[in-house]
Amino acid sequence: MPDRLAVVQCVEFFAVHVVVVVPTYNEAGTIVALCEQIRTALPDADVLVVDDSSPDGTAGLVQLAGERLGHLSVLRQAGKGGLGAAYRAGFACAIESGAEICIQIDGDLSHDPAVLPALVANIEHGADLAIGSRYVPGGRTVDWPRRRQALSRWGNRYAAGVLGLAVNDATAGMRAYSVTALRQMNFETVRADGYGFQVEMTHRLVRSGGKIVEFPITFRERVAGVSKLSGGIVGEALMLVARLWLADRRGRRQRRRSGR
Repeated sequence: MPDRLAVVQCVEFFAVHVVVVVPTYNEAGTIVALCEQIRTALPDADVLVVDDSSPDGTAGLVQLAGERLGHLSVLRQAGKGGLGAAYRAGFACAIESGAEICIQIDGDLSHDPAVLPALVANIEHGADLAIGSRYVPGGRTVDWPRRRQALSRWGNRYAAGVLGLAVNDATAGMRAYSVTALRQMNFETVRADGYGFQVEMTHRLVRSGGKIVEFPITFRERVAGVSKLSGGIVGEALMLVARLWLADRRGRRQRRRSGR
């Protein structure tokens, strides 16, 4: 079970190198506005957009915005590799550049960049992972169909219950990680590529004894583009939870046999 820390809600000056990683696929309608809002919220942070060869020109828009905003770059992936592949590549690039904190945020303006400083503050105050959570007091979801809200809530309860995560929003896409924790987790070997990536990352951090804070946010339906959620992605997440549960069970058996 992860250690729990008090949530830090203050905004302050950060003396650490922060990189905001944004995965994109066909986010031309929102990506420039998002980058502008991130720059306002975290003026000294670097922003790295990892684009999966978007046919709508997302990467080109980021490149043009970078000339104006500064500290904004784009990593062009060879194809549509999925969320997990984008974050693995983005985190690796950020760490190579000297990042001490890595933030992840969706590219569709579902997450409000104004709360990013609070997430960073929680890492600065000792958390290994700060989650922008929809399912803690003060958090909420706006403009989602009831069916999708129910699917999200049920999925989080299922993952937390089966895996014993003690986390309310294991599928949340707005997060801040300490780079020390990312390295200890061996994030490069995380297998999931869809939304299950968030669950597998949470599971690894919990199993490594990491400290987690969930910070309340308002999650809004995307303002442009098309949702990437599909039946295949949901199925992948369900299978992932079962696979992680089996791995935990094997690990407990091995520890008992070794006398630990």
